[in-house]
Amino acid sequence: MGFRSLIPLIILLVVVCVLAFIGYVAYSIANDVGKTTREKMEKKHFVFSKDGMKIGVKEVDDEKEKDKHQNVLVNIWNHTSFPAYKSRFWDMSGPSDDKSVEKRKP
Repeated sequence: MGFRSLIPLIILLVVVCVLAFIGYVAYSIANDVGKTTREKMEKKHFVFSKDGMKIGVKEVDDEKEKDKHQNVLVNIWNHTSFPAYKSRFWDMSGPSDDKSVEKRKP
């Protein structure tokens, strides 16, 4: 009778051990996924800390940024036309065949 009363206790211990092992495996997988995700995000300048998330910004040279903006504006200017514009200084009614006039450059 002594051994039969221990069988439910042994089954309970086996079930608790299996559940503990499954919980440990799930916990370690979750930590590994979190670690690899954090490393990948840090490569893209996202840093997670206790204070929150910090985003790193690439340093852009002021001169290069101004050059890009000026280049865009000059390209827009070169590709636009003003059909209703009437100049007081010259006639823009027809196409100009004058080769001496240079196109605006950045």
